[in-house]
Amino acid sequence: MMKKTASLALTALLLSSVTFGSAFAFTDVEDGQRDAITALKDRGIVSGIDQQHFAPKGQISYAQSVQMIIKAMDLNLDTIRFIKAPLASDYFTQVNNDSWYADAFIIASVHGLPIPKDVNPNAAITREQFGNLLVSALEKKGDFALIKMFINIQDEDQLTPELQGSIQRLLLYRITQLDQNGQFHPKSELTRGEAASWVYNATQVLEAHAQKPPVEEKIAVSVDKVNDEVNKVTLTWAERPNAGYGIEITGIRFEKDQQAVITYKLHQPDPDKMYAQVISEAKVSTFLPAGYKAVAEAAH
Repeated sequence: MMKKTASLALTALLLSSVTFGSAFAFTDVEDGQRDAITALKDRGIVSGIDQQHFAPKGQISYAQSVQMIIKAMDLNLDTIRFIKAPLASDYFTQVNNDSWYADAFIIASVHGLPIPKDVNPNAAITREQFGNLLVSALEKKGDFALIKMFINIQDEDQLTPELQGSIQRLLLYRITQLDQNGQFHPKSELTRGEAASWVYNATQVLEAHAQKPPVEEKIAVSVDKVNDEVNKVTLTWAERPNAGYGIEITGIRFEKDQQAVITYKLHQPDPDKMYAQVISEAKVSTFLPAGYKAVAEAAH
């Protein structure tokens, strides 16, 4: 009798363990999205409609999108000071100050994310709107290395013109990709599963950037004689992938032993412009008294 009781107790314990574990796994998520959704769930970025269902093919609202992106990109107001406590109604006409998503909209607006002032937070969000919002939030976290090339989108004529640049970058970051026909379907409503996958991929871009050590760029210094008293000094940032890169002289510091330290700043391409993929050089020149040795130094 004791053995039977112990066996029943063990069986009950095993069954309860299985039930406990499965209660925290979504049963309606396909393999292609499972890792992304699980990772975001573990980080508290997404949640299901209940403990077992995520509804990946369901509609996602504008409010849910803003909340998800703000949390995933870790945007906040920690370093920002206000004269008075900000309200959602200070920035948007249809966002209730007492709503669960009010803080997310405040944070998004303060950080300059592209959200219309009259946005309906309960409306569905389109693929191009979500992509534009996600790329904008990602790029608030830093400058990301990106090969400037043009991706041919078969239904580009359906894109809102001012969003074309951000959708190109969305694809270049490999946050998502075109379908088998080369189409993006910009005006289609985004699903919950697609949104989670895009956001997860954006977090991967962000994490890869954070782990990558900064690259010390090599700046060549050349000197050309103008006359017996003056030399022309040129700083060259060579082998750039396009003409969007630039270099700026920020100052000259004259030191002992007739050494002139030329401080410079490097500029990345404008993310809203497209550039021809041609190896280029960024150059800038200044003039020094003859006899001084020119040394280049990055400005801090």
